Amino acid sequence: MQFTGKRYLDYSSFIKSTFGERVQKISLDIGFSCPNRDGTKGYGGCTYCNNNTFNPDYCEPTKSIKEQLEQGISFFGKKYKAQKYLAYFQAYTNTYSDLDSLKKMYNEALNVEGVIGLVIGTRPDCISEEIIDYLSFLSKKHFISLEFGVESTLNRTLEKVNRCHTFEETKATYEKCKNKGFHLGAHLILGLPEESKSELLNHASEISKLPIDTLKLHHLQIVKNSVMAVQHKRNPENFNLFTSDSYIDFISDFVGQLRPNIIIERFISETPQDLLIAPKWNNLKNFEIVAKIDKKLTEKNTWQGKHYIL
Repeated sequence: MQFTGKRYLDYSSFIKSTFGERVQKISLDIGFSCPNRDGTKGYGGCTYCNNNTFNPDYCEPTKSIKEQLEQGISFFGKKYKAQKYLAYFQAYTNTYSDLDSLKKMYNEALNVEGVIGLVIGTRPDCISEEIIDYLSFLSKKHFISLEFGVESTLNRTLEKVNRCHTFEETKATYEKCKNKGFHLGAHLILGLPEESKSELLNHASEISKLPIDTLKLHHLQIVKNSVMAVQHKRNPENFNLFTSDSYIDFISDFVGQLRPNIIIERFISETPQDLLIAPKWNNLKNFEIVAKIDKKLTEKNTWQGKHYIL
C-alpha cells in the first residue's frame, strides 16, 4: 500500500508525509453541549456517551483554550523534543455555537505557539454554511480537519442510540463540506445493538461513498455513567460485544470492503479502565491490537480495498 507498506493507509504515515515531522493532537474541552443533550432535539445525549472517557487530565472547560493547549504542550514536550501540535476540539459538539464565538475560540487556539492546525469534532446536524466557509478560509493557511460522528449508517440504530439525526442528514452535510480545502473525517462505532455482521460490513461500503479523507473506528464499549450502562445491566442479552479475537477477525474483513484511499486513523476505542464496564480485553493496548490486525491481514492475504466495489 501507499506510505509504509502496511496493508492499509495509516494515519501516522499520513502525518509524517504531510508535515515531515511529528505532530501531536492536544485535546480541548471548551464546555459545549449537544442538541440531543440540552433539549434542542432531545435529552440525555447519545446512550453510549460519557465524555470523561476521552478527556485527559489537562482538558478542563474551566481553563481557557490557551491554558489547556499550553499544559498539553508542556506534557507532551517532556516526552518528545521536536514537534508541532494540532488543537483538537474533541468533547461534545464543537461547532454548536454562533460564528463569532467559534471564530474567537479557533483563533485563540491557532495563536498558541507551535499549533499548526485544528481538528474539530462535531455532529452532521450542527454545521452551517457560514461555519463551513470560515473553516475553508482558515484552511488556506492552516491544516483544518472537520470530523463528524457518523456512528452508524442505519437510521434505526441512530434512533435507538438517541442521535436525533438521520444518515441522510449525514450524507447531505458531507456534500456541503466537500472540496472546501479542509480534511473530512468520520467516526464509526462497530457493534451497536442489533446490527448484524452483514450490516456492519455494509457500513464500510456506505462510509466509502462519503467524501471522507480519514476514518476513526471504535468498537462498542459500555462505560460507566452512560444510559447504555443501565441498558446493559438490565438486558445484557441485547448486546453482542466483540471479544478482542472476534474484533480483529472482523476488522480484517471490514478493511477489505473499504475504499482504498481512506486514511484509517484508529481501529479501537480506548476507555480508562476505571470507567470501562465491558468488554474487557485483558488490558490489551492500542498498539498490540494494531499489531494483531496487521498479522491477521497478512494471514488472510487481504488489504484495504481488496473487495471494494465502486
